[in-house]
Amino acid sequence: MTASDPVDVVQAQLDAYNARDLARFLATYSDTILIYRPPAAQAVISGKAELARFYAEQRFHLPALKADIVNRTVLGNKVIDHELIWGVGEQAFEVAAVYEVRDGLIQAVWQFAAD
Repeated sequence: MTASDPVDVVQAQLDAYNARDLARFLATYSDTILIYRPPAAQAVISGKAELARFYAEQRFHLPALKADIVNRTVLGNKVIDHELIWGVGEQAFEVAAVYEVRDGLIQAVWQFAAD
């Protein structure tokens, strides 16, 4: 991954997600990625190996998996996406994801799911 603009990095991650391309998807993340799902204070995914395992086993085998961006906001090195996720359950669900990008890679993500 050579892009350093936070929007380009997050968009590359989204494109790889929608293509279910695990190698391209992982290339957008740092080796020490931390993913949080507030209100939990501890990371639910820690490190690229755990991220790879989760997406290989829980997401990228789903044929209808797709994320649509409802809205995107950029604040410096933070990209905040309001996403609509398809193909995980019977109906789409909404997520707000805050991606922190440093050194051309996603370093941390906070995912807020709608009730």
